Amino acid sequence: MGEATLRLTRTGIGIGLGGQFVTREDWQITVDSTVVGAIANGETVEIAVTPGHHTVRLGSGRHRSPQRSFDINEGEVVSFRCHGPMILPVFVAAFAKPDLWISLRRV
Repeated sequence: MGEATLRLTRTGIGIGLGGQFVTREDWQITVDSTVVGAIANGETVEIAVTPGHHTVRLGSGRHRSPQRSFDINEGEVVSFRCHGPMILPVFVAAFAKPDLWISLRRV
């Protein structure tokens, strides 16, 4: 069976406590409940996956993204863009609901 590609691009700097920017931590990349790598701010990472149905989630400690599912065919590239909280209300809400800390959207 052939391969397909999951592409993740981390953009934006996000906000933090005291107006500091959230850029320092690398986020672990989890595909189908297995850590397969990490992504730093401003980086694009490509991961080979088998064709079929998969889930992806990013995180570092308590900070994480919602889990996203995707279907991918042989030779296809599925792309997601991610970033930390960009506006204060999301930043505050992420303390109660940690999977709001990292935005993960398919593009």
